[in-house]
Amino acid sequence: MNIVAVGLPILIGLIIIALVFDFLNGLHDAANSIATVVSTRVLRPQTAVAFAAFFNFIAFLFFGSKVAQTIGVGIVSAEVIDAQVIFGALMGAISWNLITWYFGIPSSSSHALIGGLVGAGLAKIGFNAIVWSGLSKAAAAIVLSPLSGFCLALVLMLLVSWLFIRFTPFAVDSTFRSLQLGSAALYSLGHGGNDAQKTMGIIAVLLFSQGYLGGEFYVPFWVMFTCYLVMGLGTLVGGWRIVHTMGSKITRLTPMQGFCAETGGAITLFTATSLGIPVSTTHTITGCIVGVGAAKRISAVRWSVATSIVYAWIITIPATAIISALCYYAVGLFG
Repeated sequence: MNIVAVGLPILIGLIIIALVFDFLNGLHDAANSIATVVSTRVLRPQTAVAFAAFFNFIAFLFFGSKVAQTIGVGIVSAEVIDAQVIFGALMGAISWNLITWYFGIPSSSSHALIGGLVGAGLAKIGFNAIVWSGLSKAAAAIVLSPLSGFCLALVLMLLVSWLFIRFTPFAVDSTFRSLQLGSAALYSLGHGGNDAQKTMGIIAVLLFSQGYLGGEFYVPFWVMFTCYLVMGLGTLVGGWRIVHTMGSKITRLTPMQGFCAETGGAITLFTATSLGIPVSTTHTITGCIVGVGAAKRISAVRWSVATSIVYAWIITIPATAIISALCYYAVGLFG
């Protein structure tokens, strides 16, 4: 591997920028973990973010680093990665996260990062930079994660509705208020397990590109622990604009619907993480919320809001790729 070394201050600076992205990922995607449990009034907002942040953090005890491996060396070839590429990728992803957070749009931090890597890699050497097998896996997940979430949540909703058909509304509400704590914990674990690994992959491939990992790519424990901790802190701050969109604008949720949405999302995230697929937790939970709404009746879903969210998904990767390429070129002007 051809190592283009940078000074230690620059390396530390890039790691800090990566952790800023990780923090913003937690802040931006806090709605994914807490929107359902807040909108059903099972937990107060402040309690919900602390609850989600805790399970985001302890996810490092349950998951490995397969997603980090995919992000680190599975989207852009490791031989292409250098400090300038990492900087461009991170700035593109951070910029897009801030823009969509400001407007309350639940876009994907994951795909913002993937788009950033693609844009910076293309700016450096063109299409030869791309690992097409890894990128195609991530692209397929754009469709499959919300679709699987939709189907699982829909089926779960129909199943539990049938199982509890003889129960009084009060009994159903009380039961699922308790069960939703468990489903929210599982979803937050899955959220932390998939999303924190994306920053882990960026920092690890940066260290690899500088020769700090020897000849083999892996994720050091300190990188893993730090990324989970910082993401948990970001979740603790919470992205309240997006919570409102996810929790009430798409459809009104009951505790039973919240349980089914979170459980369907958790199953999707656990499966994807075990396979090393970087999926969007935003896409996943949105598909689940639409699924439980549609199970009640099609008109229960505000399809105009769901459609506008899909438009944001479509433009995320190309938009961040363009921003990242511009940032890459801007650094080159001062190089």
